[in-house]
Amino acid sequence: MQVGFPSDLIAMKFPERMAALRKDKAFTRQALAEKVGVHLTQIQRYESGTVQPTLDVIRRLAIGLSVSADVLIFDKDERGPDDDLRLQFEAISRMSKAAKKIIKALLDGMILKHEAQRWSASA
Repeated sequence: MQVGFPSDLIAMKFPERMAALRKDKAFTRQALAEKVGVHLTQIQRYESGTVQPTLDVIRRLAIGLSVSADVLIFDKDERGPDDDLRLQFEAISRMSKAAKKIIKALLDGMILKHEAQRWSASA
């Protein structure tokens, strides 16, 4: 499964998403529990939605399932750049440190301008 937001995971809530990722990796609940260092009962509770894992457990689940924590907990549109910007950010990540600094300054300026316009419009 790719790191990102596979289309079949988008509409799922955390419990379903976690179970789907576990099954995709061909882990039993017991195997995932051992890999993450929690009791089998906890995995069952996370997948049933009766309890929420702690931040530390989410981190271990992400590592154990080889996905980002974002894939586990956020819907596609809740986090990260949209598809229109993702390719640009990937290209920027390959640029020199100096070029990244310039692009960051440009983005910061545009964000400040947008926020100022938004605040003045709501006043």
